[in-house]
Amino acid sequence: MTRSDYEPIVELSDGPILGRLKDDLLLFAGIPYAAPPIGALRFKTAQAVTPWSDILDTTRFGPAAPQIPSGGMTDRVPVRWDEDCLTLNVQTPGLEGTGRPVLVWIHGGGYRSGQGAIPWYNGESFAKRGDIVVVTINYRLGALGFTDLSSFAPDYETSGVNGLMDQITALEWVRQHIHQFGGDPNRVTIAGESAGGFSVTSLLGSPRAAGLFHRAIPQSGAAHHTLSEEHGRRVATLLLEETQSQSVADLVNCPVQELLEAQNRVTSRYHEEGHSPGVQAFYPVEGNNPVLPQPLLSAIKAGYGATIPVLTGTNKDEASLFIMTEVSETKARSDALLYGSEQLFDAYQARLPDFSATELAVQLSTDHGFKVPAIRLAELREQTGSKTYLYQFNWESRAGNLKATHALEIPFTFNVLEAPGVSAFTGPGPLPFALAENMHHVWCEFIQGKDPDWPPYRCADRAVMHFNDVSEVKTLDFADFLPIWSDIR
Repeated sequence: MTRSDYEPIVELSDGPILGRLKDDLLLFAGIPYAAPPIGALRFKTAQAVTPWSDILDTTRFGPAAPQIPSGGMTDRVPVRWDEDCLTLNVQTPGLEGTGRPVLVWIHGGGYRSGQGAIPWYNGESFAKRGDIVVVTINYRLGALGFTDLSSFAPDYETSGVNGLMDQITALEWVRQHIHQFGGDPNRVTIAGESAGGFSVTSLLGSPRAAGLFHRAIPQSGAAHHTLSEEHGRRVATLLLEETQSQSVADLVNCPVQELLEAQNRVTSRYHEEGHSPGVQAFYPVEGNNPVLPQPLLSAIKAGYGATIPVLTGTNKDEASLFIMTEVSETKARSDALLYGSEQLFDAYQARLPDFSATELAVQLSTDHGFKVPAIRLAELREQTGSKTYLYQFNWESRAGNLKATHALEIPFTFNVLEAPGVSAFTGPGPLPFALAENMHHVWCEFIQGKDPDWPPYRCADRAVMHFNDVSEVKTLDFADFLPIWSDIR
């Protein structure tokens, strides 16, 4: 039998699965890692799958979690979704051996959209160049994954973090089964971008996830993006109102499309109430649950995840993806007030005198939502003796005013610049393959267990790798701006 004729079968403890050969790699797609969270299991913690005896066809990706596409880089067209969504995908160079490092990628999308099966997350280059086993996952999103119903009915303790609990369940599946795909369960790196990055740092500070991974790469996502118990209850109350539900039982029986439409109305109402920008409705709820029993920053300060090396960073112009029209100075000042002080605008204007009001708005939003949280994460981890390596992605898109926008680094780190949809965001002109090769090499080596060739972040020198056509390490990075944010949390 030739490799092209090969039909790989893996005997899992749950039952046998059939994969396929794709691009000279083995792909197993749509593997169920938990029972369908439907019916009475809606809003409940992930449960074990029911074993099967016949060979399960895992040659096609499973459906995404229920969602309404947000119009972002990776979900501009309708996606196939279903409440029965708790599946994962494995790309591997081969089934032989058990020593390959493992990358588990957690998709972004604001905790409201996205899926593990998109071309930007194709792990082919990781598998071929780094001999890495790549796992991508789906998890519950929005109201189904992050509505805290614990104060409204018993047995819903994890409802405000079920999306994170799904991720933990997937990591438990990896620990149990990844050796059957040539991977080492003791060499697992978790990584993700945006809400995927928020997820990575949430798992870093979660006692429930301890021991399930050994390295972490949160891209454009730090430990500031959770809801308090009070805010979690408010979001749940709004959802009950918007679905005209008298009880949790009514929510359990609510048609999923109605739930999604209500979810969008809740998000708007929560925003109109003036809650902290950058933290939205249906984000993970800290407090009364075993996943996030305390605020993330408190957990990090207490030493959770201290032994885990972390590679993290942000893009220079993250917020350009969200600020697509011209912003007046009045609007930019009002946004600065939401961040903590109108004086933020004056301070930035003094330091960046050539910036327009729109450019200042983008920079303030970028720093408030991404840059400052990444630095504070690194500063807290320095206090616990942890290793944290910071980067900044500076390569500017040639499309419109995107510049180094949110999520643009993903096709560089995955080395997929020619994947569908990427050119719309890189813009015209030759593709920067050399930069992609450089970043992908750094990511591969980190997943393999090697540290980057620049120093860990320390307050004494604040060394940060700036990735661009010519990449360089800059010390005292952002030092002129940090005092502006010292009293703003």
